[in-house]
Amino acid sequence: MKHHFFAYVSRLRYIRRWGLMRSVMPENDAEHSLQVAMIAHALAILGREHYGRDVNPEHVLALGVYHDISEVITGDMPTPVKYQTDELRKSYKDVERMANERLLSMLPEEMRPAYAPYLNAPEDYDRQILKAADSISAYLKCLEEKRAGNREFEAAGESIKRGLEQIALPEVHDFIQEFIPSFELSLDELNQPLKK
Repeated sequence: MKHHFFAYVSRLRYIRRWGLMRSVMPENDAEHSLQVAMIAHALAILGREHYGRDVNPEHVLALGVYHDISEVITGDMPTPVKYQTDELRKSYKDVERMANERLLSMLPEEMRPAYAPYLNAPEDYDRQILKAADSISAYLKCLEEKRAGNREFEAAGESIKRGLEQIALPEVHDFIQEFIPSFELSLDELNQPLKK
């Protein structure tokens, strides 16, 4: 029997993000998922090493890889629409859940239990840092567009930054302080020796 899961998932690269905004450099869900996975992994490591969190960074990494997987079926709905009302938010969550169930059904039955936690993650610490990583990735996109002279992302960047400042996880603030400034540097500046 043939299974379509990975063929479907590979289509994340066709799902364009920021659909209502003019981008200097378009971004797709596959690129975004990779960045979210790497950031979430780092946040989990910071949480474990600096704050004694009981977390498995590799599990969080996998959560990041699959966090937007439903969008191969639903597409990327713009945030202002998705979260406009509580009713819309709930409806969209229901649609995401149905899409994830459909994707799970594309796996061999014996593999489904292994993938279910990534597609239906509970609201726990792992999910909190995943959401933070998603916001950090969006903020980095805004910085990238701003550096390229695109003012289209200024308001979004400020809004996301305010949201990040409200997150009550010190590992998120550590990441922002230690790693975000480098994203504003040119390649030549990144290649300069670090000053102690």
